[in-house]
Amino acid sequence: MNVFNYDKASYFLKTTLIAFLFISFLSHAQQTLTNTLMHDGIQREYILYVPASYTGSTEVPLVFNFHGYGSNHTQQMNYGDFRPIADREGFLIVHPLGTVDNNGSTHFNVGWGTSSVDDVGFTSALIDEISSNYTINPKRIYSTGMSNGGFMSYRLACELSDKIAAVASVTGTMTVGQQNNCTTSHTMPIMEIHGTNDTTVPYNGNAGFESVQNVLDFWINAANTVTTITTYLDDINTTDNSTVEHYAYADGDNGVSIEHFKIINGGHTWPGSAFEIGPVTNKDINASEEIWKFFSRYTIDGAQQLSVDDFSGNDPTVKVYPNPTSSYLTINSNFSEALSYTMYSVSGNVVSTGEIDTVDQKIDMTSLSSGVYFLTIKNSSYKILKTE
Repeated sequence: MNVFNYDKASYFLKTTLIAFLFISFLSHAQQTLTNTLMHDGIQREYILYVPASYTGSTEVPLVFNFHGYGSNHTQQMNYGDFRPIADREGFLIVHPLGTVDNNGSTHFNVGWGTSSVDDVGFTSALIDEISSNYTINPKRIYSTGMSNGGFMSYRLACELSDKIAAVASVTGTMTVGQQNNCTTSHTMPIMEIHGTNDTTVPYNGNAGFESVQNVLDFWINAANTVTTITTYLDDINTTDNSTVEHYAYADGDNGVSIEHFKIINGGHTWPGSAFEIGPVTNKDINASEEIWKFFSRYTIDGAQQLSVDDFSGNDPTVKVYPNPTSSYLTINSNFSEALSYTMYSVSGNVVSTGEIDTVDQKIDMTSLSSGVYFLTIKNSSYKILKTE
């Protein structure tokens, strides 16, 4: 006689339900995929991060994140981490793996050394490969990287500008003479984050590397910027032995800006990283956050036009007044530490950046002409009317 075992049946139903729910969760969870692509006779590897919000129904941005010399894609994914930002903002991240050079070190071919690997062609093929499998916005593909990865991003700015909308380099510059052969199909937005005490890629350059200022000057001239905004950021973390100066060269062609975070006393490190390397890792800024904030303003056609619709969802705990204003904005909130802010013109140009002090809680707008501006602060945004 068959006897129905209630406990076993109950256990089976419960485990089946849990398995179903787990599979359902995975189908909507983020994915970290290690894939390969054959290019130029070499099987290349890359890690693709797909946030849980990705559905394929709308086009999303793609960010390249290149590792440094001797490093790898996994280390860069963790060290210069964009994944929490991708989860929040809904973009894909690709972490390519370099090839091994004659010294036995992983690298990207940026024009120095003896490498002959076609990393520009590989990047272009990788864009095509990912775009064939995911719904990528072709006008919003960006490149960033650490050290050798920063050099690689500059090379893409020069040689793959028909696919790359903007680039950001952390502790990388350009090779000497590279500027002589650098042409772009559009005005290129550039961000450089670099420490003044970087001994690996010296801030003032060397026989093979351009100085940071020379690189900035090249791109400033290319963009025809007309406005310079200098901000000395508050030393929020007094134990990191460094401070930050921010330079924005704004109002360039197509609304493009060239920006530089100068890490005073900073080393060959990624500011804000959870993994400290070397004696000085700045904690006053988060390089990944600053890079995405920069990238998000641009398509391959230039600065995105901002509208009121871009500035909905304000934080009700933050009060901004008076609005309109002829001089100062007062920020009323219960925050206990300084908050960073960015002010944009209607064309998307940065007109002011800085920190809001917890005591004064004011933003000086006296130097701005009358008109409409957009303020971002504490992950919220506000439309501001400046009067004379």
